[in-house]
Amino acid sequence: MRLTSLATALCAAIALPAAAQTIYPLNRAEILAGSRFDLKVEFPGLVDASKLKLTLNGQDYTKVLGKQATLVPDETGKGESSLMVKDVSLARPGRYMVEVSDGTNTRQVSWNVYATPAKARAKNVILFIGDGFSIGHRTAARILSKGISDGKINGKLAMDDMPAMALLTTQGTDSIITDSANAASAYTTGHKTCVNALGVYCSRAKGSLEHPKVETLAEAARRAGLAVGAVTNSEIEDATPAAMVAHTRRRSDYNDIVQMFYDSKIDVMMGGGSPNFLPKTTPGSKRTDEVDYIEKFKSAGYAFATTKAEMNAAADSAKTTKLLGLYNTGNVDGALDLKFLKKGSVSKFPDQPDVVEQMKSAIKILSRNKKGFVLMVESARIDKYSHSMDAERAIYDTIMLDNAVKAAKDWSKANGNDTLILVTADHTHGVSVVGTVNDEAPGPDMRNRIGTYEDAGFPNYPAPDADGYPDKVDVSRRLRLVFANTPDYYETFRPYLDGENVPAIKNADGIMVANEKYKDLPGAVFRQGNLPNSGPRGANQGVHTGDDVILTATGPGSDKVRGQMENTDLFRVIADALALGKAGK
Repeated sequence: MRLTSLATALCAAIALPAAAQTIYPLNRAEILAGSRFDLKVEFPGLVDASKLKLTLNGQDYTKVLGKQATLVPDETGKGESSLMVKDVSLARPGRYMVEVSDGTNTRQVSWNVYATPAKARAKNVILFIGDGFSIGHRTAARILSKGISDGKINGKLAMDDMPAMALLTTQGTDSIITDSANAASAYTTGHKTCVNALGVYCSRAKGSLEHPKVETLAEAARRAGLAVGAVTNSEIEDATPAAMVAHTRRRSDYNDIVQMFYDSKIDVMMGGGSPNFLPKTTPGSKRTDEVDYIEKFKSAGYAFATTKAEMNAAADSAKTTKLLGLYNTGNVDGALDLKFLKKGSVSKFPDQPDVVEQMKSAIKILSRNKKGFVLMVESARIDKYSHSMDAERAIYDTIMLDNAVKAAKDWSKANGNDTLILVTADHTHGVSVVGTVNDEAPGPDMRNRIGTYEDAGFPNYPAPDADGYPDKVDVSRRLRLVFANTPDYYETFRPYLDGENVPAIKNADGIMVANEKYKDLPGAVFRQGNLPNSGPRGANQGVHTGDDVILTATGPGSDKVRGQMENTDLFRVIADALALGKAGK
């Protein structure tokens, strides 16, 4: 077995038997033909380089991959060797049996390398991700934005009115409960990974950037000559948009992720999170170096926008083919605050675009690429407001997501119906509509003003505006959307009109306790939570759940969406529609 010169450092080291190697990509990996990835083998002991053997379908790996491996004699400093072959690909479709032997022990994994049709069915793909978007959110948004008459909803959501539907799993390689990084990475790579990881398999490597990489959707699309965009109302470096370009074990590596966005050269990036683009000496910067990424993007030909007006002007210019939009130092404010309450950071950033407006501008720019485009659109604050147990804000951002879906469907219809549109969530929250709260019910106890079954009746929100938003949420009979997994908190039974809910805070002893800000509000009652309140897992807000998420789809390639699927299957649906994996020899 041929190895690079690092292997000679092992020399006469005493080899210890390796009981079980770990091979990345993992067993049963589905690999797009021609996509780039790193092959890594981890041994639980020191190994003798002269005895190592790595084969793919019985052939020496160098004949199949065309590259030589690097052996790290003691990767961990604990007497554990590893082997890495970086940036390889497999062009020939089929089943690959990968076998590694240290001379004593042997391990095998199986990979399936798949090709896509030779000809693309779709010109464009728009992937909508409602972060944390659950059935309860969907139901509540439908009731508020469409209304009910004679027991029937008065209209469908745009995401409901799609011909294909499936259930997607959300679990990863380390847990039944995922986070946004792991889940979004499954969509953008077709590979399962672990919590907090983006575009890598989670190995035992010490550095967050040293784990075995897998190619992202953005990289595959750009190889095919397509334009690529990512828009969100979170910080642009946050997990879901970052999954389009990032390769890191730690999703919080925002400075590295900004560089990855720059290196990716995708065409459109929009969201919040400007401090990680600014040099360290700039007031408010969160960088640890003096690199000015805003200037770097400008020098690379990107238009730059900090407001909705600047975004629209850039998008309307036929010369604009690349845009960086950063509209907030943190997350972009959600729909309820932007359009009605004017809370959050709206007073500081009064001209922020919502998700719908960002998406429309992104499509204008991306569609200037005649070969087509891939666009990821995230309504991120459904998740963030569900963490903070702020029902009304989460519902309004779900309506905003649906408005974006409608706008995309309308655009596709007017432009050849050659766009595959997919709508899903990365994971769920434990939220359900259980009835209504009726302020006019008798008695001082708010708990007994909750209507269930026939007592729930119907909420009395005003008729929604043209975008599906009622202009008032503090009505006398309102939806009762409850959260199943909570810290200790004070239940107020009312919308949070003065700003986003903060259910729990840490006390002087480091214990998560109910936020007494809400203690003396009329009708407020203490609720004991069901999540840990101390230690590293102490929760000051709600957490994700492991339920399946719904995927709906329309357009060319949507027929592959059906039944129950793994979340990694969504990547293959996109790859097939765009013909991103053409077979080779």
